[in-house]
Order: sequence, then C-alpha cells, then structure tokens
Amino acid sequence: MFRLFYKIFTTPKTVISADDLNCEQAEVNAIGAKIQEKVKKLFRGSLAIRMVDAGSTNAAEYELTALSNAFYDADRFGIHFVASPKHADMLIVTGPVTRNMKNALIKAYEATPDPKIVVALGDDAIDGGIFKGSYATYDGVKKVIPVDYEIPGDPPSPKTILCHLLKIIGTIEAKRAGG
Repeated sequence: MFRLFYKIFTTPKTVISADDLNCEQAEVNAIGAKIQEKVKKLFRGSLAIRMVDAGSTNAAEYELTALSNAFYDADRFGIHFVASPKHADMLIVTGPVTRNMKNALIKAYEATPDPKIVVALGDDAIDGGIFKGSYATYDGVKKVIPVDYEIPGDPPSPKTILCHLLKIIGTIEAKRAGG
C-alpha cells in the first residue's frame, strides 16, 4: 500500500493551464476551420474516429466526449466518432493497456482498415503514466500495437486534442503529397 502511495506522490503531474481551459470560441473556430479544410481533402469529408479505452481512469474519455458538446461541436468540422473500428479512419487509444484489454485492443487494431492511423491520447497511453510498472498493465500502447502519433497531457484538454489533430492531419497531408 505504501508503495502505491509513494508512486502516486512521486509521479510528475502535467497540469493544464487555466488558459487552455478558458479558450475563446474564436480560437476553436479557427482551429476547426483548418481541420475541416484538410479533412474534406484527405478523408473525403469526414474523419471517423474509433476511441478505445484500454484501461484508463476515464479522464481522457471525458475530454474526448467534450469534443461532441455544444461548445466544441467537432461534428461541424467533419470529425465524428464511430462505434466500430471497421468504419474508422483513426484509432485513438486512451489509458495504459491492461492485461484484460490487450486482446480487445489488438482485435480493434486489426479490424481498422488500412492505412491505419493510431494515436495514443494522454500520458497513460503514451508511457503508462501513474500506472507505469504495474503488474496489471503493459504500460504504453506502443508495447502492444504500433503507434503513429501521441497527444500528451494528463488529460489533454479538448482544445489541445483539436490542435494535435490538426498537426496530425497536416503531417498525413504532407506524407501523401510527398509520397
């Protein structure tokens, strides 16, 4: 028990600044307009995302869910969440991969059509976060399936997620243009 408390209190924290939480609607609209323009070109109008919770604390899921609320409304930018990996363009994985979720994550990855785009969302998904080294987890997602992109934060705010999605889509656009 003391080992767990020690781990919790010695793990560095990533704090989201108040500026990120109180972003202005105009900034979100500007980011969204850029995303919408690229999504129309690269994904024929909409980017379908399948979110997989591989054993997280649900903090990152709440932030992803906030992308669908009235303030962010990611659907207007061409981003929507799908129930099946078979219909997804992108797989977003949250949380350290627990031993119970390993096979389900691999199946979701295999069901996602090519070209697969895999994003690890949050510190837990990137390297295990506070669960790193636990007997019950595989730490980061990249130890189970290949990861293309990472969005850091504990958890990242919806605005941060949108900004990183814009960067990811820009990188994909550059790769397709160059190759």
